Amino acid sequence: MKTYKVVVTDYEYNTFEPEEKVLAQLGIQLILTQCQTEEEVINSCHDADALINQYAPITRNVIENLKQCKVISRYGVGYNTIDVDAATEKGIIVGNVTDYCLDEVSDHAMALLLSCARKTVLLNNEVKSGNWDYKVSIPIFRLRGRTLGLVGLGNIPQSVAKKAQAFGLKVIAFDPFIPKEIAKQLNVELVTLEELCEQSDYLSVHAPLNEHTKGMISYQQFKKMKKEAFIINTSRGPVIEEGALIEALQTGRIAGAGLDVVEIEPIDKSNPLFTMDNVILNPHVAWYSEESEMELKRKTAENVLDVLKGYYPSYLVNKNVKEKVRLKDQ
Repeated sequence: MKTYKVVVTDYEYNTFEPEEKVLAQLGIQLILTQCQTEEEVINSCHDADALINQYAPITRNVIENLKQCKVISRYGVGYNTIDVDAATEKGIIVGNVTDYCLDEVSDHAMALLLSCARKTVLLNNEVKSGNWDYKVSIPIFRLRGRTLGLVGLGNIPQSVAKKAQAFGLKVIAFDPFIPKEIAKQLNVELVTLEELCEQSDYLSVHAPLNEHTKGMISYQQFKKMKKEAFIINTSRGPVIEEGALIEALQTGRIAGAGLDVVEIEPIDKSNPLFTMDNVILNPHVAWYSEESEMELKRKTAENVLDVLKGYYPSYLVNKNVKEKVRLKDQ
């Protein structure tokens, strides 16, 4: 049996039991590294057969220096750390995991929305500082009958829509790629981005980060929003132009924000968002539960196993790589 070299480029995890169990089918032992730069990735991975990636940069330069890599599998839904075009050109399959945390992220988006709407974090901090006075939270508006706008209507925001509707929220969405039939089945009205910003009392961002979505919520969008509106982000920080967000919050153009992600992570204490009472900050945790982490690790490794066994993975990002790489369909 051929011995394969599979390298984890970087990680935040304490155990690799799920990956090891999957890859043991081919007798593979994971090589764990903590690469932060292109040079470190190249040095550690130039002769690898497969990469498992979290945040390390898998740029065109890195990919051009991979001598025998067949597959790059990323821990997560997004794949903005990987130059997918460069990988495709070289015949390297890119995999992700699209369905491991649907409930976790949609639950977290709702948790941030409810915390902003009911101002629970502000009130908690006031009580713990010795101030027992509900009036510090004025104004709070009834949820039922208000409007939630979703930026994107993929799997996660579809789950958000169902949960929000249970609270009596009207749900609208901007997603130029979603079929109208799906939106209709969900009882979600499709609108333009401008209409979304104008109509939403709560705006929840679920767009993937790419060249088209980076900064898509910026100064012009905040100018359209209601002064009592809150923005929620559980996708990627750079989808929102952070300078525009800070200005909108500082000038009272919007009421507040619930952010699981920011432009640069971890957030610097000098960032104005850090000291705003109307901003809830979480450390990119929406994806996490004990169950979702184990599922993510297992499925990320299964992408690698599939390719090394001669199959296209279940979660194939660059489908046009099939023009260069002939594997079996599962």
